[in-house]
Amino acid sequence: MKLVRFGAAGAEKPGLIDADGKVRDLSGVVPDIAGTVLARAGLERLRALDPLSLPLAPEASRLGACVGDVGNFIAVGLNYADHAAESGMAVPSEPVLFNKAPSCIVGPDDTVLIPRGSEKTDWEVELALVIGERASYVSEADALDYVAGYCICNDVSERAYQAERGGQWMKGKGCPTFGPLGPWLVTTDEVDTADLAMTLRLNGDLVQNGSSSTMVFKVPFLIHYISQFMILEPGDVITTGTPPGVGMGMKPPRYLKAGDRMEVAIAGLGVQRQTVAAA
Repeated sequence: MKLVRFGAAGAEKPGLIDADGKVRDLSGVVPDIAGTVLARAGLERLRALDPLSLPLAPEASRLGACVGDVGNFIAVGLNYADHAAESGMAVPSEPVLFNKAPSCIVGPDDTVLIPRGSEKTDWEVELALVIGERASYVSEADALDYVAGYCICNDVSERAYQAERGGQWMKGKGCPTFGPLGPWLVTTDEVDTADLAMTLRLNGDLVQNGSSSTMVFKVPFLIHYISQFMILEPGDVITTGTPPGVGMGMKPPRYLKAGDRMEVAIAGLGVQRQTVAAA
């Protein structure tokens, strides 16, 4: 299934994509694409529905973030060896974890805002996963049983805030609009994360062109690893790192400016399209 949330910001309704690519309204069935709706039982309930029995969403509805009421938004740094190299950093021996503020989450095509005073706002196409079952001390072998689905995340990052303001990465990772998610949450039965093409175009230029196959720590290990340090709840989001091609790694570096347009894509997970503006 491809699950979505549609409507005005802050008032999104749950939906699913039918066989013709149209959005069907699930608000008469579930309150949101969030929490226990994402558990195995909740997803099975949605799979049992006939999409044609559901009302169509209004034409050209805005898509919100594909998961609502996110409690934890966890990111993995330097999880592609070639991205670590372009960042001038070693490949870590264990996953590097940091938090993105849930308040930075926006829809896949919403405007990305450059923070006031920023000169180094950057882009990162990433594969994100959404937790479906409460997870604590999960084994690597069982880890995928705890995933509801996958989506695209643009892990927008302010590099000066991240690296030049006292060493706390979260300063440059959680600014408003720095977490576009979607367009869809694609359930695990439709996704094999082993080798997904990942691209990001900036004003039409292909700047990132990678694959999930070059991820250092794979999805099952990441869930296992993170669950050793915290309890993961249904609806939590883990974004798993970016391939090379970010602005920081270019010579000279290239950063986002007002008016820029990003097109962010992962095979099977859809496309995000964002315009950049000044906050």
